[in-house]
Amino acid sequence: MLEGVDMAAGRRIAERSGKTGPRLTGVATLLAGTALAAISFAVPQTAHAQTADQLGGLVQTNPDAQLLLEADELIYDNDAATISAAGNVRIDYDGTRLVADRVTYVENGGRLIAIGNVEILQADGTRVTADEIDITDDFRDGFVNALRVVTTDNTRFAAESAERRNGTTTIFNNGVYTACEPCKERPEKPPIWQVKAQRIIWNGEEKTVRFENASFEFFGVPLARLPVFTTADPTVRRKTGFLSPRFRFADELGFGVTVPYFINLAPNYDLTLAVTGYTRQGFLAEADFRHRLENGIYTLKIAGIHQFQPDAFDFNTVDTLSENRGMIATTGLFNINPRWTFGWNGLLQSDKNFSRTYAVTGFNDYVVRNQAFLTGLSGSNYFDARLMKFNVQENVVTGWDERQPAVLPSLDYNYVVGQPVGGGQLSFNVNTRGIVRENADVRTAFGDDSFALFGAEGNSWRMTTETEWKREIIAPGGLVVAPLLHARGDVTILDATGTGALVDSASGAVLGSDGTYWRGMVTAGLEVRWPILFSTASASHVIEPMAQVFARPDATFAGVLPNEDAQSLVFDASTLFERDKYSGFDRIEGGTRANLGIRYTGVLGGGWTAAGLFGQSFHLAGENPYATADLANAGTDSGLETDRSDYVGALSVRSDTGFAAAVGGSFDDDDFRLRRAEVGVGYASDVFSLSTRYAFVGAQPGYGYDFDRQEISASGSLRFAENWRVLASAAYDLEQSRLDRHSIGFAYDDECFIFQAAYVENRDTNNAVSRSIGFKLSLRTIGDLGATTDDLDF
Repeated sequence: MLEGVDMAAGRRIAERSGKTGPRLTGVATLLAGTALAAISFAVPQTAHAQTADQLGGLVQTNPDAQLLLEADELIYDNDAATISAAGNVRIDYDGTRLVADRVTYVENGGRLIAIGNVEILQADGTRVTADEIDITDDFRDGFVNALRVVTTDNTRFAAESAERRNGTTTIFNNGVYTACEPCKERPEKPPIWQVKAQRIIWNGEEKTVRFENASFEFFGVPLARLPVFTTADPTVRRKTGFLSPRFRFADELGFGVTVPYFINLAPNYDLTLAVTGYTRQGFLAEADFRHRLENGIYTLKIAGIHQFQPDAFDFNTVDTLSENRGMIATTGLFNINPRWTFGWNGLLQSDKNFSRTYAVTGFNDYVVRNQAFLTGLSGSNYFDARLMKFNVQENVVTGWDERQPAVLPSLDYNYVVGQPVGGGQLSFNVNTRGIVRENADVRTAFGDDSFALFGAEGNSWRMTTETEWKREIIAPGGLVVAPLLHARGDVTILDATGTGALVDSASGAVLGSDGTYWRGMVTAGLEVRWPILFSTASASHVIEPMAQVFARPDATFAGVLPNEDAQSLVFDASTLFERDKYSGFDRIEGGTRANLGIRYTGVLGGGWTAAGLFGQSFHLAGENPYATADLANAGTDSGLETDRSDYVGALSVRSDTGFAAAVGGSFDDDDFRLRRAEVGVGYASDVFSLSTRYAFVGAQPGYGYDFDRQEISASGSLRFAENWRVLASAAYDLEQSRLDRHSIGFAYDDECFIFQAAYVENRDTNNAVSRSIGFKLSLRTIGDLGATTDDLDF
């Protein structure tokens, strides 16, 4: 056996064989280089960490690397002009290992042949096996029999033979490619999917892979055949060429096929062009430009169509009004430094529903927020400034979109002093927002002679500054005393040109006349908690009675100023102990209020935990802000409009087995009648998951709901085989006795293949039904294929 043969040892062996050192040195180099040369036959799915030159077979090795050769014998045949290493040959060179029964160098023609159980393990983990490798000593041309390759990303390739030409092109004869691992129990079983081709031509210089007479097989069954197709080398992430087509169907559009074409303009910017042909509306053209810079990325997208049949849409809708429709949009996101980020997204279109009708990617949401923003975050300090304009993509000619405002600007700044002040935490907050609205958002469905103003026509601007100090003091016996001081001041400028000095005769709410309004509020608060611990050998329980009191004067201009950001008011256990229960800054809570409750947390043993809260809020003195008339009806039927609020409570349990349940609700303060409730139960495991929810909201005439609302919903999935799942969901309106929405689907997913299909049906408030069917097919390393049908009329 010869071990540790380096260049000097090679010279000594050559001298004993009667040959000069340089010749055997070349042999040793070639024997070592065999491993690297063979890698040039690897399939295009070689590990991404390799360079493009390596993937093209232009292997560069370290000339100073040490060679290690092991073999049973080294044979020199003078007559045949060959040098061979035979028997358990192993060559380690520059991080690559070659194992074979025999390796022979043929001087005439300069060929290197590895025969018998040939295996090459590259430094990155790529493994190549073959019965025989025959290659020229300059690694340009070669031939491989019975080639098999497994790369580091678990892609696999096999071929009866492979041939290399001109140092750049590799031809695989009768090749098979897949990204699926073989079945461990039955290795002979066909993979989930594979591509077979009579010839696969890999051009390492052009970075393309060409399949000739190819067939796609699933579970061993041929499903599609193509005479020829070419794709980019998967190791090249960005290459000019066609992308996978997409499909779509809608009754008004017809059947559509999208053909995208990707143009790699530079390593950091590209352009994607796409044309979608619709059988009823013609051709939709799209262009998407992306540019990545050192600290961020921005995009520009345009799309347009000349509609062949506008009358295919419903009469008197936005989609029917014009033949030529289009859009232009842009997005951006940049990191100024680790703390500051700025960006934007904007959409400008010929009408308010174009992007949604034609499902323009990234801009087909029902509500689109056009904005420019600047955000900073440092520890617990936060800054955010935004300019915003909301667009509702709807098909009615006049509707919600015309009532949407422009926000110029919205700004939030929060600063928490890093060191304690007076033993407590001191924080500052600033909020400002400007509103410009062309059309008032007035709704008249709240009674015969009443209305609600959710947005005034004209301009308004508000700036709020506030500071808060709070501290926790633990008294003897574990009693926690937390004093709080809060001060706030703001200014509002109102120019409600179209709706100034409005009065709702039913509620008495008044919108103030144009002008400048100053208001302030100071609050002194105290919170007292007394956590009591009960414990056993297997469980522990903490019961914590809590009480709060907040003393403050009445709020000025209550209900007079526009309410843009405090319209949503839900009083439940989560807001019971909030200092101000309004959701925004436009309304201020005034008067003296106390909150009482009891909180429970428990570790029950066996992996179970529980938490609960129950309590009530009391208006003690001054004017109750939740009973004060508000043009947006904030506070109406909230449970806070009386001196004694509704009772609120919540209870949840959880187990580490995957089970969880929660219940919450509010109850009338007089007769404990249920006003609002929500119950949820869920379980999740590797095989089965189920989530159910029941929601009840009592009648709220002040918001336009004269009847109770009840809904029960459920969703779940079941893994009925190793990689197969069935999924379903449904929501049922108990008051209307109808199924509002439901869906069912199934999915298969593993390391190489994903398939999903679903049927969805929705029913809107007008009882109109929309149905859709969709599927997605994803082959790892090959690409995705999906088709959807929207709003099918069954």
